[in-house]
Amino acid sequence: MLIGYARVSKADDSQVLDLQIDALVEFGVKRENIYTDKISGVKDNRPDLENCLKALREGDTLVVWKLDRLGRSLKHLIEIIDDLNKRNIGFKVLAGEGAHIDTTTPAGKMIFSIFAAFAEFERELIRERTIAGLKAARARGRKGGRRFQLTKAEVRFLQAAMKNRDTSVSELCKELNITRATLYKYVDPQGNLREYGKKVLGIK
Repeated sequence: MLIGYARVSKADDSQVLDLQIDALVEFGVKRENIYTDKISGVKDNRPDLENCLKALREGDTLVVWKLDRLGRSLKHLIEIIDDLNKRNIGFKVLAGEGAHIDTTTPAGKMIFSIFAAFAEFERELIRERTIAGLKAARARGRKGGRRFQLTKAEVRFLQAAMKNRDTSVSELCKELNITRATLYKYVDPQGNLREYGKKVLGIK
């Protein structure tokens, strides 16, 4: 089955999806199998792209108008294509610089293997950098582990906010871009410091 994905950068109707949809339909994708987003390519949250990727099954082919309609970055694009490869799903680009990519053909499969190699290369680089970073930290006398997510000022803010009974925990988490679980690592429901909070403030 052919599954299509189309995206324009703005949701204000100054850009339209018609050109991409027409190209996908002409290629053979049914309109009901085309997923669309009206959102910037750099945004993480693209609901229909997520739905599109979930809808794909082994043997299907994902079709896009141009390569830049799919990934929000080269790294993201490689991750998507590598995932499609592992799931035995084809990938076809209709126009632009990536128009030669068609993984349903022998030549296209070779392109796919190159993307997979890039993905593996990226993972190895991340692994090597992580190991090197931990070794450097140990050499400076620091133990490995996650850095604290909150600053001293934010911990003090948490203390004061949680002592106010009218404070909404949900709104507070949203303001600091943290989860409830993270919040309660630093302070208790009454605003008293917990282990993480004490460590950030240098209190024993």
